[in-house]
Amino acid sequence: MEPRPLWLHPHRLQVPRLALRHRLSALKGGVSRPAAWRHRPISFLCYILSVSTLRPLACRVALYRSFPTRLLSRAWGRLNGVELPTWLRKPIYSLYIWTFGVNMQEAAVEDLHHYRNLGEFFRRRLKPAVRPLCASSCLTSPADGRILHFGRVKNSEVEQVKGVTYSLEHFLGPQKRRCKDSSSSSSFRDDLLSSPDSDLFHVVIYLAPGDYHCFHSPTDWRVELRRHFPGSLMSVNPGVARWIKELFCLNERVVLTGQWQQGFFSLTAVGATNVGSIRIYFDQELQTNTPRYSKGSFHDHSYIADQTVKFAGEGGVALQKGESVGEFNLGSTIVLLFEAPKDFSFNLQPGQRIRVGEGLGSL
Repeated sequence: MEPRPLWLHPHRLQVPRLALRHRLSALKGGVSRPAAWRHRPISFLCYILSVSTLRPLACRVALYRSFPTRLLSRAWGRLNGVELPTWLRKPIYSLYIWTFGVNMQEAAVEDLHHYRNLGEFFRRRLKPAVRPLCASSCLTSPADGRILHFGRVKNSEVEQVKGVTYSLEHFLGPQKRRCKDSSSSSSFRDDLLSSPDSDLFHVVIYLAPGDYHCFHSPTDWRVELRRHFPGSLMSVNPGVARWIKELFCLNERVVLTGQWQQGFFSLTAVGATNVGSIRIYFDQELQTNTPRYSKGSFHDHSYIADQTVKFAGEGGVALQKGESVGEFNLGSTIVLLFEAPKDFSFNLQPGQRIRVGEGLGSL
């Protein structure tokens, strides 16, 4: 009997296997067993691109930004509106539930045959009792998702993800300057504050595709202005957000600004791939992801004494804590920017999961 070749010997086969395991462990940065890829399709895409031949970051970003994400999002929106045959609904929705870990026990209607199309399934409502409001917190979460970042706003810059920032002025757009003695030398951040005893804080919440897609009012406040920024519709997944500086400023977004009991307050719904449709319930005029737009442009709509907007009054649209405000067509990001006393403290941890109505912090 001929001797077995060395390269087929079982002990020889173990060496490359072990080397491969060590190499993969190094790529993971020493992190223990990761979550299943089926729950992180965008992360899987990021991983594939990172080990591809397009190693330079600039090449990866340029390639990704060249994708027609707005066109794809409009096509996806039309596909979402196509009514599915009754027999096909359960298999398709079950696949989505399995892929993204959707908890249908919280849905107001658990029967999958009830949802005529993907759009209705994405925008499913929840049972009233599953999202109780935290009465002890002055500020609650506006959406289900994951906390990406939170804290004080420093140097008029806000963190997108750890180590990657964006300009506050670029994100919100120009604001009316307050009457201050030092207004000529004050920063954009300072111009938003109504009191020298206050500070500016922010919270970034990422909504994954499997999350509840509606967002709610985080506190009692009045919305005075809606500012719509047409723009790109790139993914806001944290893996992509690490690549592209000022991603939140490049993407389409709807900024609602106004006042709460402590001063300035804003809630921004940031669009993403397949989330070209951002809906604000009390504003029927808002149209997002239109075929044509001017780069860098924005459109303002004042709610002060606006008779065309439901619930608008002398001071704008009054919202109560927990009230439904709007919805995304899939998952995306909510950014809160608000004025509060300097001793305001967050009750959060980076990366934690949070749900509508849970407390964000306290005075």
